[in-house]
Amino acid sequence: MTTPTADLCDEFGDAVRVLDGGFISFGGVAAFGGPISTIAACEDNSLVREALAEPGAGRVLVVAGEGSSRCAMVGGNLAGMAAANGWAGVVVDGCVRDVPELAAAPVGIRARGMCPRRSVKQGLGERDVTVNVAGADLSPGMWLWADEDGMVLAAGPLA
Repeated sequence: MTTPTADLCDEFGDAVRVLDGGFISFGGVAAFGGPISTIAACEDNSLVREALAEPGAGRVLVVAGEGSSRCAMVGGNLAGMAAANGWAGVVVDGCVRDVPELAAAPVGIRARGMCPRRSVKQGLGERDVTVNVAGADLSPGMWLWADEDGMVLAAGPLA
């Protein structure tokens, strides 16, 4: 269980940034949080699969997919992999698919929308770089918390 985002905003004020809205909760876990790892890739989820195959250690994978609605960056298989490998959550600035499978996966998943088309797999993108999602620059090691009220970001863990 994570601290509610509203409480984080109340307690820490400007030390947390509220990410712009427009994200939908798709995963089986509504509230999640942890240090972030990033991927910058549009319409190619090769690096997403690579990352989620590794131990997540409670991290949140942020996928900067440029808000594309042309294909899904995460589906049921990747959600299951994320849960099995200990990822706290996945935030996709783009789309997901296999919505019923995502809802059954014990992992937090946020995305802009859904699309039934799968992504290409050409190995394109960058991993663990600073990305811009929802009006904020996110760097590996920053912390993200998400719940029913939204998502907030901080430079590190909050005491």
